[in-house]
Formats: sequence, C-alpha cells, structure tokens
Amino acid sequence: MSTSSSGNLSSVQDTAWCALYTRHQHEKSVAWGLTTKGFETLVPLYDSMRRWKDRKKLVSLPLFPCYVFVRGALTRRLQAVTTPGVHMIVCTGEHVAVIPEEEIQAIRQVIRGPYRVEPHPFLKCGVRVRVKRGPLEGVEGLLLRKKNLCRLVLSVDMMAQSIAVEIDASEVEPMTALGEAAVYRAVAAVSHADVRAWSVSGPL
Repeated sequence: MSTSSSGNLSSVQDTAWCALYTRHQHEKSVAWGLTTKGFETLVPLYDSMRRWKDRKKLVSLPLFPCYVFVRGALTRRLQAVTTPGVHMIVCTGEHVAVIPEEEIQAIRQVIRGPYRVEPHPFLKCGVRVRVKRGPLEGVEGLLLRKKNLCRLVLSVDMMAQSIAVEIDASEVEPMTALGEAAVYRAVAAVSHADVRAWSVSGPL
C-alpha cells in the first residue's frame, strides 16, 4: 500500500508545473536547454512594437520576464537548476512552488487567442469573473477597467506575476453576487463610451 502511494506521489510530481527564475533575456535559451533534457516547458510570448531612432520593429517578448515554466522539475530538480541561464527554482518557504494546472491552461488559452495581451503589475484583489463565451471561455481572472477598455487580469500567485488581456465586458460573468454590480457598471461604461464616440463621428 505504501509502495502504491509512493508511486502515485511520484506520478503527480512528474506532471506538476513549477517555475525557474532565469538570467535577464535568457528565457528562450533556458527553455531550449530544458527541452534537450526531456522537460516540457512553456515560455509565453507577446508582440510589442519597439522603436529606435531610425526604425521600429515588432518583437516577441516574454509575458513573464526572467521566468520559464517547466513540468517535471520536482523529481529532476538538479537537472533543471543546472541548466545554463537558470538562477534558481521558485519556492515558497522551503518547498518548491507548484503552479496549478488550471493557471497554466488559462495562460495557454490567452496566448492562443486573438486578444491583445501584455504583462501587468501583480494584482490579487478585485472583482473575480469567468469568461462565458469566446476563445477564453471558462478562464477566470480579475476584471479591471482602464479608460474605456476592460481587461481580464490573470495572476500566478506563486510568482506574484500577472498578465492582462483586453476583453469585452459583456463576455464575462461575476463569480460572486457582489461582483454583479461591478460587471454591470463596466458594460454600461463601455457601451456609453461607444455611443459618445459615434455621436462625434456621425448622427445617432
């Protein structure tokens, strides 16, 4: 019985996700190094327009700078942390911080979708909502209004890191009764902004 329990624990650890903290601008090389060792990795990217004096260029940058998500490092920790470019494995206290599978899947849905996504200051408090339709259906996060736009903020608590994706407020539903009014106000504010924009450009 103890052997079976030990085997189950090992299986769980083999499939668990954690995060490695890397040297600056070494995320892609670390991911490649881990892949050659048989690890499954994830380095979410977003497109950003960078401008220089004489030119501008669209570049792909990490959504989580200096971090690489890796599966299986709990049972092969030494192989993971000795990969060139790795500073350390992210821990909470004395234990390796395990990233919930649902957070990894939510990140994957965001980067596969047609939405604009970018890094965001870590956000832990706010109106919690769930996307009820579209490519991000089922994804949960915090609703944030910025000017006339609504953003869905996804946070990886174990890393104190967040990303934000622009979304139509009508695509989300509150997860608590207290959130219903906030979502209603967000939808109303965006709708009112659309009306004002149309009244400026043409007759109502």
